[in-house]
Amino acid sequence: MVLTALGFAFWGSVSLSLAQSASEVCASCHADQAKKIHGTAHAEVGCPTCHQRHEAYPHPAGVPKPQCSECHATIVGEHAASVHGQALKHGNQAAPTCDVCHGDPHETKDTKSATFHQGVPDTCGMCHSEIAEQFKASVHGQAVARGISEAPVCTNCHGEHEILSPKSARSSVNAAHIRDTCGQCHGNVQLSKRFGFPSDRMVSFDASFHGLAARAGSQSVANCASCHGVHNILASTDPSSTINPKNLATTCGHCHPGAGTRFVIGAVHELPGRGEPPAVRWARIGYSILIPLTIGLMFLHNAGDWLRKLRVRRFRPVGHVPPPATAPSRPEIRMYPFERIQHALLVLSFTTLVWTGFALKYPDHWWARILVMWEHDFPVRGVVHRIAAVVMMAVAVTHVASLIASGRLRRHWKQLWPRRSDVPEALFNFAYNLGLTNRRPYLSPHGYIEKAEYWAVAWGTVIMGLTGIMLWANNLTLHFLPKVALDFVTTIHFYEAVLASLAIVVWHFYSVIFDPDVYPLETAFLTGVSVKEHEAEADPEADEHQPQ
Repeated sequence: MVLTALGFAFWGSVSLSLAQSASEVCASCHADQAKKIHGTAHAEVGCPTCHQRHEAYPHPAGVPKPQCSECHATIVGEHAASVHGQALKHGNQAAPTCDVCHGDPHETKDTKSATFHQGVPDTCGMCHSEIAEQFKASVHGQAVARGISEAPVCTNCHGEHEILSPKSARSSVNAAHIRDTCGQCHGNVQLSKRFGFPSDRMVSFDASFHGLAARAGSQSVANCASCHGVHNILASTDPSSTINPKNLATTCGHCHPGAGTRFVIGAVHELPGRGEPPAVRWARIGYSILIPLTIGLMFLHNAGDWLRKLRVRRFRPVGHVPPPATAPSRPEIRMYPFERIQHALLVLSFTTLVWTGFALKYPDHWWARILVMWEHDFPVRGVVHRIAAVVMMAVAVTHVASLIASGRLRRHWKQLWPRRSDVPEALFNFAYNLGLTNRRPYLSPHGYIEKAEYWAVAWGTVIMGLTGIMLWANNLTLHFLPKVALDFVTTIHFYEAVLASLAIVVWHFYSVIFDPDVYPLETAFLTGVSVKEHEAEADPEADEHQPQ
């Protein structure tokens, strides 16, 4: 291996020496070209490498001109697939070729040099003069003019040789790739520290609705260029900037007509804990306390209940037989047929809302992909989410209407109305479940467990319905309210969804599945009759025993 490497090195040095010797011979007649090529990208390339049949003198006629593809086949292939190459293919002789951008082969500059980088806007401006002028006036163009080599030029965004139409899915400036293209610099922590621009812009965009929808595949949602501009990107302090506070109403108004006409739009790039509005911050902090506290108490309550029942059923003393439960003379109707229909629609709509809602927040997970895989063509996730929302709100309205119209349903519903006895009942049973007392308390047939579930659903439906309508009608919301209102309801909507989902899993699923008294399933939602034996409760207004 060592001898082979030495052999290649030796042959390379010999070949270079031969090429240089041949070039010196050529220079005796072609002094001008030899002078031009000195110090260029081709300086180390001998004349024989490109020029065929050079050894014959006088040089024969009809020798083909050197082709760039002989050394740069990959790059030539990329150029052929680009908009420039396709224009040439279709007869546009004005479309740029290699020498238009790189110059004469004897004068080709090193593309990695600062001079070449600084001259790219002028090179592209030979054909795209108006765009070049916009770029030179932008923050990027001004940085290039100051000699900052890290400042982006045309090729950094559009590519160097394989320049594709923005409509092409493979283009670096396609709507699906704008975030990643801008992120090359604005997601670079080292560059942000060196030049003092914010380092969290990509993170805050990804966390916003625009970023989440874009990550899910939406082609119509706003991206970096939609707000900041394409070539005319200016600092927010510049009066001509599209993101100047005075111009935000116009910029946002392209997608949200009327936004900012009554109130100032306010900050856009926001992250939790970093300059977010006080209302949003306190909502987030409140739910960050409420969710763990509520779900934690639910878990302790149910875990204690499950362990007590497990001990009685599995670890009771030998010979001990629990007293038989007294079955009621007639089974209690827990859910009337109309209530079971409402429950079925509620389960279907709630499950769909949870699935489609969290698919927006976490589009990369396997369970969300089936919803977002068509997002670039049609917003399946959003449409299904809104249909489910309409179903849930219709169920809520129907429920209220049924209580007004039906005396039987209203009397049944009154059993879920909170009473003062619910508080001591809940406290004593919680203490019993935690082992703080061995005296099992009395539990009402429709006690605090059922009431907590019902009123939590009622409260959650109102909150999710109101905030969801504001998010759905975001243009109307932004027309009459400041953006902070939309940020606030977005926070409420998300955290309320998290709380509701966890409550269903920890509280409701235990009551209807994992509670040993009903395991493997409480079938009241199917038959109307509970498999669990409840203690009797005298209630002259109750109408549970009426025939269906």
